[in-house]
Amino acid sequence: MNDDINAVELAAELTAAWLANPNTRTNAEDVPAFLRSMHAAVAQLSGTATSAAPEEAAQSYEPAVTVRKSLASPDHIISMIDGKPYKTLRRHLSGHGLTAEEYRARYNLKADYPMVAPTYSEARRTMAKSIGLGRNRTGQTIKRPTDDSPKAPRKPRVTKVTEEA
Repeated sequence: MNDDINAVELAAELTAAWLANPNTRTNAEDVPAFLRSMHAAVAQLSGTATSAAPEEAAQSYEPAVTVRKSLASPDHIISMIDGKPYKTLRRHLSGHGLTAEEYRARYNLKADYPMVAPTYSEARRTMAKSIGLGRNRTGQTIKRPTDDSPKAPRKPRVTKVTEEA
């Protein structure tokens, strides 16, 4: 066995073998990430791992504005990425490859940090109510049973027994 294992070649061969498996279903976008993780695993096992991954993980992000300033207006939320106002941050974050949870973690925000401006949320709520969402067909608001409300006993399920001759 050769002690001078080339981690890149071995990772490429393992990735090619993985892709050649007929049971593997993957998108083309997933292959580079798999190749990187395979290379990192091979390099770690061979003892030639680099310290690039911890440096990336330790990277801190400086917010463009403070949390207080980002939530100062009810008409918009100011992004901590670029300092621009948005009614909703979801599309803006996806453009930067982030989810709401990743954004909150990156800037050390609480779990209840809003992703939508209050006035925009209220306008959407009003519009939804005006078109009848949340109502049954008779126009009355649906009442949800509480845990304290008595429940009617269920009737036992009756199965039909047939006689075979």
